[in-house]
Amino acid sequence: MRETQYQNKILIPRIYECLPESVVIQNDPKKIQGIPDLLVLWRDRWAMLEVKRSADETPEPNQEYYVDMFNRMSFAAFIYPENEDEVLDALQSAFGA
Repeated sequence: MRETQYQNKILIPRIYECLPESVVIQNDPKKIQGIPDLLVLWRDRWAMLEVKRSADETPEPNQEYYVDMFNRMSFAAFIYPENEDEVLDALQSAFGA
């Protein structure tokens, strides 16, 4: 499965299940190299998620930098099918959902 298919058909619907009334914005990777794929807005909270096809996929340049930076600000993580449940649980916990 391609990353965009996983992101659009599986992951984003799961985010809406976990965080009803959230807004998920897909970032344009051509604007800022390495910016995480998704911005999740929920009430007065936000998170950034970098989507990968699998745990074996290597991060692109600057992705680790941005995930670390945004995680210090609010919540950010790499997410892929193998850790999806764990990351979404941590996201809900961080948001107090």
